[in-house]
Amino acid sequence: GTDGIEAALRAGVDSIEHGTFGTAETDALFKKTGAWFVPTMLAPQAALAQARAGSRSRNTLEKAEIAGKVAMENHKRAIANGVKIAFGTDTGVSSHGDNGKEFALMVQVGMTPAQAIKAATVDAADLLGRTESLGTLEPGKDADLIAVAKSPLADVTELERPTFVMRRGIVHK
Repeated sequence: GTDGIEAALRAGVDSIEHGTFGTAETDALFKKTGAWFVPTMLAPQAALAQARAGSRSRNTLEKAEIAGKVAMENHKRAIANGVKIAFGTDTGVSSHGDNGKEFALMVQVGMTPAQAIKAATVDAADLLGRTESLGTLEPGKDADLIAVAKSPLADVTELERPTFVMRRGIVHK
């Protein structure tokens, strides 16, 4: 909720995940404090789909309908206002392996594919304090990478279909 976001930012947190009920005022606090926003747009979308399918209660469906709509509007505004964004999905609400769908949601609310990719690499590493080992392809870093068949800059949904996966220099797919 808005009060929780404001209180956490005033207390000096490094990041806020979800931020469903953020406002222009919380956007200004993000910028003032330098905190990161991790929208996790996939989480409310997944919860809404589950509720509509009947796997959650009627009360959950009503809350998910509101949160799903409000979240996308608020995330769009935060991005437009220049809040620092890092990629995250809260996978567990959504199915494991669906994480790549977050990219399309980020683009839907105003990021370019390049900005969304940067949020998942360089910016996420920065938020985690791990830029010495993650976020870019450089000698001495962990060599975590994926490859896709076509350019994700032309179609960001390509990132949902990796054809190659390497973690710490070991090929897994």
